[in-house]
Amino acid sequence: MKLLHIDSSILGTNSTSRLLSAEIVTAWRASHPDTAVEYLDLAVDTPSHFGADALGIKTGVQAQPTPAQQRENDLSEKLVSQFLAADVVVIGAPFYNFSIPTQLKAWIDRLAQAGRTFKYTEKGPVGLAGGKTVIVALSRGGVYSASEGGQAMEHQESYLKVIFGFFGITDVRFVRAEGLAMGDEARSKALASARADILATTAEAANQRSAVIAA
Repeated sequence: MKLLHIDSSILGTNSTSRLLSAEIVTAWRASHPDTAVEYLDLAVDTPSHFGADALGIKTGVQAQPTPAQQRENDLSEKLVSQFLAADVVVIGAPFYNFSIPTQLKAWIDRLAQAGRTFKYTEKGPVGLAGGKTVIVALSRGGVYSASEGGQAMEHQESYLKVIFGFFGITDVRFVRAEGLAMGDEARSKALASARADILATTAEAANQRSAVIAA
């Protein structure tokens, strides 16, 4: 089994999402010790933002890609191939300005390739990357899940659920630590809740994958 571990926080060792994503990987390997883990730190090894050269080679407008287009395409192919090869994807996703870090968005933009992670049909788009388990560690300074107003402002969990669903992935799970900036007590409760969710989520997901493999 292959697990792709991704972090995107710019805060290094001070990052809660990094802490939790590492704990998710540890919990997963406790039940699947033979899992091969590949790590990608998007804050360190950041893909360039998706631009005209990255898109150009995909449109087929030019018979011969330019050197810049080829470089961008090689990067996109490296990232999408790495993603498609993983059985399990664990992502640390902090909450920046009501959404995800631009580094994480740049990575996702490289994955969204027609013919690789989705295709268009007469009945609409169909995801091609199904069969994976995605577990996302979310960190938030405030609390957004407990009210209709907060949920309307939140474009972190909602976006990730939509985009991975678009890729055909139905097993997408979230571990939330929110209210982290609302005082020491709130932070402690948020971390305790997230850690309990990690144990429950990884156990359930691991058992589900084991059942699929056995079948």
